[in-house]
Amino acid sequence: MKSVFITGGTTGMGMELAKHYLSLGWKVGVCGRDRLKFEENFSLHRDNVDFYLVDVANREELQKAILNFSKTIGLDLLIANAGIGYKSKTRVPDFEYSYKMVHVNFLGVMYAFETALSIMIPRGTGHLVAISSIAGYNGLPGVSAYSATKAAVLKYCESLNLDMKQFNIDVTAICPGFVDTPLTQGNHHPMPFLMNAPKAAKLIARAIQKKKMVYAFPFFFSTLVRILSMLPRTCYRRLMNIKTLNYSKES
Repeated sequence: MKSVFITGGTTGMGMELAKHYLSLGWKVGVCGRDRLKFEENFSLHRDNVDFYLVDVANREELQKAILNFSKTIGLDLLIANAGIGYKSKTRVPDFEYSYKMVHVNFLGVMYAFETALSIMIPRGTGHLVAISSIAGYNGLPGVSAYSATKAAVLKYCESLNLDMKQFNIDVTAICPGFVDTPLTQGNHHPMPFLMNAPKAAKLIARAIQKKKMVYAFPFFFSTLVRILSMLPRTCYRRLMNIKTLNYSKES
């Protein structure tokens, strides 16, 4: 039996991924900060799934959970899915919340990967996956820390993908656009090409199966974002300044 541990696996995309792997007969571990969400969303899927009450920003808590889950069955796949975003765009950063975002969105990935690698390297096999975002391709107005943390996750995975080949360990960065989850449902700005979570989870699972290094979706939106990332930065900033001015007038 194969095994997967998913951070932030009690709701949204993480929950859908957990249910996908359960349907394939995998042993699944999920962690989150609310046991009630787990009990509500997995009431019909209790077999082969373990829940751990964990804050991913707490290195020791996350380490204990992953080690506990893997001690009898090992660890084939680790999906660092947990993350937080902004409820609204702000022209002046909320630094306290930004610091929290760094701990959850980036350090939470590092903590999960650190523990997973301590299991996978001795076994000489495994797959690490982190959920980045297409927001990581460019510095976006109003969401500075979010763009920064997702860019960090993307580049962190790219580097590790090169480093881990010697241990037969794959590393994948997933860069979704807007997905309809509790994280995005509080957004007060347009979300083009919004996708439902079950469809997003299927696309992600397929990319993991194919062991892609980077997978960005939906195709049209992610292609546009990547084209913007290749523009001379002065051109990009001019475009974003126009957008920011329009946003300022609307707000």
